[in-house]
Amino acid sequence: METFNPYQVGSVSQQPAETRADFVRKTYWHLAMALGAFALLEAVLLQSGLGTAALQLVSSGRFTWLMVLGGFMVVGWLASRLAYSGASPAMQYLGLGLYVVAEAVIFLPIMALAIAITGGPAILGQAAVLTGALVLGLTTVAFTTRKDFSFLGGILKIGGFIALGLIAASFFLPISLGMWFSVAMVVFAGGAVLYDTSNILHRYQPGQHVAAALSLFASIALLLWYVLRILMSFNRN
Repeated sequence: METFNPYQVGSVSQQPAETRADFVRKTYWHLAMALGAFALLEAVLLQSGLGTAALQLVSSGRFTWLMVLGGFMVVGWLASRLAYSGASPAMQYLGLGLYVVAEAVIFLPIMALAIAITGGPAILGQAAVLTGALVLGLTTVAFTTRKDFSFLGGILKIGGFIALGLIAASFFLPISLGMWFSVAMVVFAGGAVLYDTSNILHRYQPGQHVAAALSLFASIALLLWYVLRILMSFNRN
């Protein structure tokens, strides 16, 4: 999710209809490729047994998972800078690819845990279907209303800092981020998907389709993470 200047000149919304349609097609084509690569990489890593190893690693110490999250944030920042840079297309694709790989690695422990809890990978398919349905609904709202949801940017930024603070605090304080936190994060991630989709229509400049795909991919991955957590909570109960 990237913050935009609402007064920037030369955005896609100011271009001819053919240019706008071409930008949307390229963005969602790159998003589909990123999601496909993520799913394929995740399947290979899980089948190789690395999921169990990753779960054991993050369970080995209280702060191991915090360090993993910190590393992911650094990689995510670097990937976003590459994708949003005015550098060559190759550098932008490198940013998108780097982010997809980082997401696949960060998802390994939670997917391995979900499979262990339920005894099979069916829960992963359920989470994917639910996430896809939510994304489809939010995308439909953005494209049919064509409303500019840029006002969500400030709300999401504040909400993101609060969420990060609570996650960090949970490692040091005797608090548990349970079901209601996951529900709140699903709402947050849904808002991010709506915001990113709106930006595809109103805020990006032509040629930024790789960056647009990365931003939307990141929001969908966040949504998938907490949908999966909710399904895991139901299965535990």
